[in-house]
Amino acid sequence: MNQPKIRIEDYTYELPDERIAKYPLDQRDKSKLLIYNKGIISQEQFSSIPSFIPEGSMMVFNNTKVVPARLFFKKDTGALIEIFCLEPVTPSDYSVSFACISECSWKTIIGNVKKWKGGYLSFFVPEGADSDVVGLNLKAELIEKQDNSYIVRFFWEGGHPFSKVLELCGQVPIPPYLNRETEAVDLERYQTLYAKFRGSVAAPTAGLHFTEDVLGKIRAKGVDCEELCLHVGAGTFLPVKSEFIEDHIMHSEPFSVTKSFLKKLYALPEGAKVISVGTTSTRSLESLYYAGLQCYKDGVEEWVPRCVGQWDPYQENPDISTKESIKSLLDYMEYNNLEILNLRTQIIIVPSYRFRVVDILVTNFHQPQSTLLLLISAFVGGESWRDIYKFAMENGFRFLSYGDSSMLVR
Repeated sequence: MNQPKIRIEDYTYELPDERIAKYPLDQRDKSKLLIYNKGIISQEQFSSIPSFIPEGSMMVFNNTKVVPARLFFKKDTGALIEIFCLEPVTPSDYSVSFACISECSWKTIIGNVKKWKGGYLSFFVPEGADSDVVGLNLKAELIEKQDNSYIVRFFWEGGHPFSKVLELCGQVPIPPYLNRETEAVDLERYQTLYAKFRGSVAAPTAGLHFTEDVLGKIRAKGVDCEELCLHVGAGTFLPVKSEFIEDHIMHSEPFSVTKSFLKKLYALPEGAKVISVGTTSTRSLESLYYAGLQCYKDGVEEWVPRCVGQWDPYQENPDISTKESIKSLLDYMEYNNLEILNLRTQIIIVPSYRFRVVDILVTNFHQPQSTLLLLISAFVGGESWRDIYKFAMENGFRFLSYGDSSMLVR
């Protein structure tokens, strides 16, 4: 396996706390937009992005929806236990789990877990809570430990679906680096306008800048706006603690695409650009190539979809084209009479990665020494990421989830 030897401390920069955007701007599209086009950097306002989108291109958005995944329970002793829902276990399908009306089990992270020795916990009902919350009688049972996570069974009364239970009892899990509690503004603004399918514990923040007006102007140029769905996991918040990136383990995340989406991607004429909105869309699009490669090698009739591994792209230099890879996935869906293809990915994109699908990337500014910054470095090549971040720092750009945007052209 040819894993890149990358020291994470080589991908850092000074980020003062005051440059981290703690709240969103009043208007989504009034954020700044940095344009990087093959070495040339300029500054615009995000509302002007339609004028920079090439006609005839395909623009891809992640339509996942953030769920209020933080739940607080209380022991008889008064100790508070936070349960952070990651992904459903029983039933394992997101939509089926959210539709459960009495119980379900989830993979979770638990805060203050040492104080939970076993037994049931009751939901901590805040003072003045809605009567519907009180009537739920929501409880949690610790089932088992799995590595750094826990399987928890939730059960409740009243016949509400679990999606409503989370809506009534949960808090939106805003990033820890904001250093504040979730507020009313986050319920609307830590969500894209096009969010559809519940499942993420973090927003695909590159999409937070888009308004209906901006989207309308992009479509008016003949740009094909398409959607996929990757549910963002808690791993997006985890820092890289290892000295070398080869020792860092990425969490796997589920994503899905429709047959219609793949057909449009396959039919793109030569020279048409694929524009990815966000790093989650990018990881999904690039993972499609390697899923298709699996299918191509195993054969349509024999292939069983499996997680795209963290280092799969670095093991060999595949000799099939992107179109051949996408065609393999389409043939598989046709053979199995599928309209939606459900996959998982653990892919990490670091310098030396060869991009197979994405030509242009719309993204925010990321934390120092993060896998997302490595992705940016891989995309623009060499030390260009330093020029981009230096320009942003010197020109008053706001950083991280609620910060400003960039459009990067390879």
